[in-house]
Amino acid sequence: METKQLLSGFKEVFGKDGERVFFSPGRINLIGEHTDYNGGKVFPCAITMGTYAVVSMREDQSVAAYSANFPDDGIMHFDLTNIAYKKADKWTNYLKGMTQYIQENYGSLPNGFNIYINGNIPNGASLSSSASLELLTGVVIREVFHLDIEQLDLVKLGMKTENEFMGLNSGILDQFAVGMAKKSHAMLLDTNTLEYEQVPVDLPEHKILIMNSMTRRELVDSEYNLRRSQCEEALEQLQTVLEISSLGELSEQEFEENKHVIGEDVLVRRAKHAVYENKRTERAADALKSGDLKTFGQLMNESHTSLHEDYEVTVKETDLLVKLAWKQPGVVGARMTGGGFGGCCIAIVEQDAVENFIEQVEKAYEEEIGHPGEVYIAETADGTKEWDLV
Repeated sequence: METKQLLSGFKEVFGKDGERVFFSPGRINLIGEHTDYNGGKVFPCAITMGTYAVVSMREDQSVAAYSANFPDDGIMHFDLTNIAYKKADKWTNYLKGMTQYIQENYGSLPNGFNIYINGNIPNGASLSSSASLELLTGVVIREVFHLDIEQLDLVKLGMKTENEFMGLNSGILDQFAVGMAKKSHAMLLDTNTLEYEQVPVDLPEHKILIMNSMTRRELVDSEYNLRRSQCEEALEQLQTVLEISSLGELSEQEFEENKHVIGEDVLVRRAKHAVYENKRTERAADALKSGDLKTFGQLMNESHTSLHEDYEVTVKETDLLVKLAWKQPGVVGARMTGGGFGGCCIAIVEQDAVENFIEQVEKAYEEEIGHPGEVYIAETADGTKEWDLV
């Protein structure tokens, strides 16, 4: 999206010139799904699909927000001195949560601002549009008000917004990937310690493709919270015989030797996914570092199978996309990405096979499901930052 287009959109809505432009990426997770709230490892990277903002200062205490993605909502307002979650305020609740927590931690803002939002992350795609908006808001406020806030602290406030303001018990994966990303790299993040390593994503003969099921993600919040509580329950049972603070501390062998204490089958399967996925993520990062794409692809495939069988967060549409991908020539591996219950899958595909892959997968998917899906080539990006207007 061009700066000129964004500035023009701002002026059309607010009747004045925008002063500064910002960008916050979306993310894909190469492997390590539902491990972030279980003290495990994740392996995400940011992508060039994301959320843009144009900002100007106001003289009053109001924030005026407009999204080109939801034009029917018009300009929505909230007061800096009276911020509370309201369902009717829709997407602006993400802005409100970040603004409130920044004020609580770094002092009241002296005045409000106008903010024009325009994103190209498909709605409901599970590419982390909410974290993108949270970090975008945080960086905007930090920069325009000259606040001394580390990027990692904004990441933590983004997760707090998601958990406490919005009520979704997610881990830190999305916000960390969006805020701390480095172009041409994926991050191997230990969600227990927040130690991370930037691993080069050097794929000269391959492309990462995003396959969007274009399926609305139903019940994702309630099911997400349920999966987390099931893992916590399984952990409590394991703690009767093991000195551990998270499922991410277990090896596969330790889990297998002690899983009998969990009792309930569904809890065993949830915990098994968390433990095995964590180890898959570690091995996948090692494989990518050594250029062993074959092993990396196999681990991606195993991850999807586990998400389907043990964690039960895939749906007919995402399972179909992955199965179609597995059948195509030149495919290294494919899996669901994100929280699940719809959204997107990813595949690593030989560059010469990309065009045929897109054609065949989109055609077969529409024939089976009855509505089209979309396949995009993913390009990596840096984390949330201000854009130079020059």
